[in-house]
Amino acid sequence: MKIFPAIDIKDKKCVRLVKGDFDNKTEYAVSPLHQAGKYKDYGFKNVHIIDLDGALTGETVNLNLIQEIVSKFDLKIEIGGGVRNFESIQKYIDVGVEKVILGSAAIKDKNFLKEACLKFPNQIALGLDAKDGYLSVSGWKENSNELTLDFLKEVNDYGASRLIYTDINRDGTKASPNFEETVKIANVSNCPVVISGGVSSINDIKKAKELNNKNIEGIIVGKAIYDDDIKLDELVKETNA
Repeated sequence: MKIFPAIDIKDKKCVRLVKGDFDNKTEYAVSPLHQAGKYKDYGFKNVHIIDLDGALTGETVNLNLIQEIVSKFDLKIEIGGGVRNFESIQKYIDVGVEKVILGSAAIKDKNFLKEACLKFPNQIALGLDAKDGYLSVSGWKENSNELTLDFLKEVNDYGASRLIYTDINRDGTKASPNFEETVKIANVSNCPVVISGGVSSINDIKKAKELNNKNIEGIIVGKAIYDDDIKLDELVKETNA
C-alpha cells in the first residue's frame, strides 16, 4: 500500500480545504518546501500535491516550487490542480514529476484525456471527484449529471496509469474514506486506484489494507497529518508493512 502524504498549496502556503470550499480553509505555518522535506526525512517516497492557485487560474502557478521540491528531495510527485492543456502537462513532466493528475479538463473533454494518455504514457493520473455518486468539476463548484462509474467505463481503455477517487463529502472532514464506493471503482478500473478523502486516523490506513483489493494502489493522507491525528512515524510504517 503506497501512502501519499498530501500538500495543498495556496499563496505559497500549505492549506487544507473542507469539501473543496475555498472559504472553509485552514492555513498551516509550515511551507510546502519544508513539509516535503519532512516527508522525505521520515522516509516517504510518494507525495500528492495539489496546486490550488492552479485550480483557480488554470495556470502552472507554483511550477518553480514544484521543481524545487522534486530536485531537492527526489520524491515521486503526483501533481494536480487546473491542468487544462498539453503545455502544462509538459512543464510538469520537464521538472521531473512522476504523474500529472487530470480532473475537470478530462471530464469535460474526454478526447483531451485520451490524447494526453497517448502523448505521455504512464504519466497521466485521472482524478475523479464524486458527490453522491456523480462527478464534480471546476474545483467542485459544478456537479455534472454523469455517474462516476458510467464515465469510468467510457474512458477505461484510454490508458490512464492511476485513478484517484475522492468522495467530496468526506474530503477534509476526517470522517473516514468512502471505502465501499472506492472498491466499486477499483473493481471496474483498468488502472490502479488511490483512495482519497476523509482519512481520520491510522485505523483508516489499516482498513484500506484489509480491503485486500489488488487494484487499490494506495491512499492519500492530508488533514489528519496537519492536525496531528496521525503521526508520521506511525504512518510510514504502514507504507513499508
